[in-house]
Amino acid sequence: MTTIELTRKIVRRLGKLKLLILVAGILLGGALYIYAKRIPVVYTAKASVFPLTASNENSATSSLISTLTGISDAPKSFSQEASINIVELATSRTTREAVAMERVPELGNKRIAELLMDNENNSTSFFGKTFKNPRSDTAMRAIGGEIIKLGMTAKINKNGILELTFSSTDKNIISPISYVLIDKISQFYKDLKVKKARFDYDFTVRKMDSLNEVLDTYDKKAIHMANTTLFVPAEKIEYVIPKENLINDKSRVVHQRDAAANNREEALWRWQKVTPIIETLDKPDPPFEEKRTSAMVYAVLGFALGCFLGAIVLISDIVYKYINDEINNAVFGDEKTATAAADATSTTATTA
Repeated sequence: MTTIELTRKIVRRLGKLKLLILVAGILLGGALYIYAKRIPVVYTAKASVFPLTASNENSATSSLISTLTGISDAPKSFSQEASINIVELATSRTTREAVAMERVPELGNKRIAELLMDNENNSTSFFGKTFKNPRSDTAMRAIGGEIIKLGMTAKINKNGILELTFSSTDKNIISPISYVLIDKISQFYKDLKVKKARFDYDFTVRKMDSLNEVLDTYDKKAIHMANTTLFVPAEKIEYVIPKENLINDKSRVVHQRDAAANNREEALWRWQKVTPIIETLDKPDPPFEEKRTSAMVYAVLGFALGCFLGAIVLISDIVYKYINDEINNAVFGDEKTATAAADATSTTATTA
């Protein structure tokens, strides 16, 4: 069978069975249309979080711990250094699991993890994964945190404002979860600010104590020098041990202690004054953004795929026969030719 003959047979077969091809396309397109209609709508809530602080701190006195946490110097907005850390704070496992274990009074006083697992079980497909009720709080906390991780995003915009989004197929749980998430981040942010102020105050107190101990050492040295002054009995001449270096060192330490005392008062004032406030600019309230699956796109793709698969099935026997003939010709063609030539030679010899 030549290629032209194969093409003609395929065209004839497709022309005779075109109704079956259309039926296959319609069936698969309808199936994908129904499947797309059953895909739940995903709702997304967006919130903008802006930090306000009551004090404008001096960056020169920022401690190393506060710098590493990224929440040290942000009187008006999250600084560039704090941006990375505040995003990590929002998406951290500790924050997500803390949110998952909170209860929602308006939704039957259930934990957020329970609400998320129920929603996943209700919206999952037949072959999808379902969540069973965990036996321990640790397992529930871990499962809830992972589900929250899949539905939330956090980023810092160009104005230094934290933007949080949370998505779910159940619009009733989006706002409660978003508000709990903002509250957890805000509380952790406030705790870090207060911890930073307390750390600075404790550091200045320890420095003051250390400098006072140094001054006590210098005073003991001065008393020892005064007690060891030498006298000459005959001339009654007093030899005084030089104390210039000791006096200079003590004067330098006194200046450091005075500066530390000022820093201590400033740190105490900041500790008493620090009252960070987290203000939610865009609240995660309805209307939410909706993401729907286009059923018509699925139907068109299913129709095209069904027609293609139907045509492949209908012409499969012709193609198989053609391929089988080509393989036989390639494998056994030389043997048949040699046998025919041998037969022809034998016939000629017999005739002669």
